[in-house]
Amino acid sequence: MITKQQILDALSHVEEPDLKKDLVTLNMIENIEILPNKIKFDVVLTTPACPMKGHIEHACKNAIALFVSKEVEVEINMTARVKAVETAQLKNIKNIVLVSSGKGGVGKSTVAANLAIALANSGAKTGLLDADIYGPSVPMMFGVEHARPESTQTPDGKNKIVPIERFGLKLLSIGFFTDPNQPIPWRGPMATSAIKQLFNDTDWGDLDYLVVDMPPGTGDIHITVAQNYPISGAVIVTTPQQVALADAIKGMAMYQMEGVQVPIIGVVENMAYFTPAELPENKYYIFGKDGGKRLAADNQVPFLGEIPLVKSVSDAGDNGFPVALDGDDPVAAAFGVLAGRVAQELSILANR
Repeated sequence: MITKQQILDALSHVEEPDLKKDLVTLNMIENIEILPNKIKFDVVLTTPACPMKGHIEHACKNAIALFVSKEVEVEINMTARVKAVETAQLKNIKNIVLVSSGKGGVGKSTVAANLAIALANSGAKTGLLDADIYGPSVPMMFGVEHARPESTQTPDGKNKIVPIERFGLKLLSIGFFTDPNQPIPWRGPMATSAIKQLFNDTDWGDLDYLVVDMPPGTGDIHITVAQNYPISGAVIVTTPQQVALADAIKGMAMYQMEGVQVPIIGVVENMAYFTPAELPENKYYIFGKDGGKRLAADNQVPFLGEIPLVKSVSDAGDNGFPVALDGDDPVAAAFGVLAGRVAQELSILANR
């Protein structure tokens, strides 16, 4: 007769690859059910975007076969529960992820938009906040330039903005409230006040991840966001050439300053190489090679991956359908890998 303790003892030999502890110690095994010739249980991962999901499931089945019985059928429900950052503010948002760059023109907004979509594709409840006050791009990239968010009233009588929903994401941008053909000539205090409103006065609902597309550089908005909200970490976007890397170093250093202290999730190298559509196996490193990898290694932070320079990426954004939506596009696969790596590093940070 198989017992629950036998199952737990067997699964205590399965280690979570990132957290370096066994699944039982991490309380990742739930709802054990023992039937004639069959065992059922849940494995509760730290994120639905876990890139090691298949590995963990296979290891669990092997452990049951080795330590319990080779004859019993094993049915595993792989589920997830994202660990929340403990805070009174934005209490329904479990992780706030900043996507940042030291300079403009490196594709930060493209990375932010497609990262958010890839996280949502994995099953995570995801929002995207466009914090680039002076150059909002989310409305165009998602084909919702003419959308205007509605408001709702909370039980305590407060008015809240309702985000625009598109492709399974909750979207908010200052671009929904301004004329796209007019500049926004705001001084720092006005811009930071607007950012606080977008964070605080929005009915985000329950989110596993809120991805924030930050402005380029290191300014008032970065400091305001970092000091006023529980940021889980920042993704640094760069291109391979030296001028972009020099600015990325400054951006990374800002998040590590005393009084800011935002963890660096890792570095993404965008426009890493050019691949012509007619030669999909060829890679041309037109901006240099491995700059992002060296930046990550020199600063002892994870390298999250490379995104190629492909025309379909810019076309998709211009058309309002970010490339991560196209399951057949190899760049969509690259963003899927990026989402898994970001979720993986967030789990490690949350469990330190």
